[in-house]
Amino acid sequence: MLEIIYRDEYLVAVNKPHGLLVHRTKIAADADVFALQMLRDQLGVQVTPVHRIDRKTAGVLIFSLNTDINRAMNLLFDASAVEKRYLAIVRGYTPDSELVDYPLRKDNGQLQEAVTVYRTIERVEVPVALGKHNTQRYSLVEVNPKTGRMHQIRKHFNHLRHPIIGDRPHGCNKQNKLFKEQWGITTMMLHASEVSFIHPLTGQMLNIEAALHPEFVNCLNVLGFTSLR
Repeated sequence: MLEIIYRDEYLVAVNKPHGLLVHRTKIAADADVFALQMLRDQLGVQVTPVHRIDRKTAGVLIFSLNTDINRAMNLLFDASAVEKRYLAIVRGYTPDSELVDYPLRKDNGQLQEAVTVYRTIERVEVPVALGKHNTQRYSLVEVNPKTGRMHQIRKHFNHLRHPIIGDRPHGCNKQNKLFKEQWGITTMMLHASEVSFIHPLTGQMLNIEAALHPEFVNCLNVLGFTSLR
């Protein structure tokens, strides 16, 4: 069963696990379990996702319960009136904060504006050798995407040369191999921790938060991060 973290007569939000697709898609023919069908069966009602998060990303995922609220939520997202907060573990020491304004290319070659803001929560250095380095450095960051492009956070951190741990294909293969062999970690370390917006039908300010999943917590502990304990 999916963990329900918010529900009213219009909306329901779940804490999606890592590796679970939102809905059926041709590009992931290997999957036969989807958040949409799971929640529909769990609640016994029709649900529609009002936004998307990657299969490999865990965290807040919101569904509408009727067409009116679905339309209203789509307008909010289109107007960038929804604040999204993510947590990520990345390679290297990131700056204290940074605004990333770097356009991303769609599959058809068209460039789209893409803006991401982040701040560094904590940095750690781990005594594990890889290549020419005897230690490895990592940062825990809080990320606020200001636009909603496909794989935006993943692509932006790869562009910054601070790829997200466990990311494929936008991450670092050497780091991903190290995490798999050293600690048995293959999960991508990206978590949609909070979504905030004014409810379009009730006018209530909503802050929907999702707790970290065990895979993310395990990685924090293995690397020695203490800020989120």
